[in-house]
Amino acid sequence: MTDVVARIIFPFTIITGLALWARGYAAVGDGFAAGAVAGLGAVLQFVALDVNAARRRVAARFAPTFLVGGLLVTLLVTLGPLAWGLPPVTHVPAPGAKPLTLGVLDLHTAALFDLGVGFAVYGAIVGTFDRLYPPLEGDEP
Repeated sequence: MTDVVARIIFPFTIITGLALWARGYAAVGDGFAAGAVAGLGAVLQFVALDVNAARRRVAARFAPTFLVGGLLVTLLVTLGPLAWGLPPVTHVPAPGAKPLTLGVLDLHTAALFDLGVGFAVYGAIVGTFDRLYPPLEGDEP
């Protein structure tokens, strides 16, 4: 029964994480909280399912890619403006300018930065838990 509930909850934690990321510019929410909520949903999979099923379900083999990719995105957003002679972490578009929108989501560097943070946090949580979670007796390596 626990494994069924865990399988049902996981997609909702991912959707909630995306909602926290997207909502972070109009209300409470941000990339760290989004990555943490999605990561906790992944941890629930490790607790409720056997290790191999959990690893497949949460894409544990891509955890280092999520972590490094997220860090690279945050570094590019942070240091990228230096290439144009602007100070680091320059907000694009400039304050007061109308950003591009995708539905209700404003597309700007802060959204991209928080997306990178969210991926890095998710990758760190999944990667750490995947490495530290001991396989139970009877689980295949």
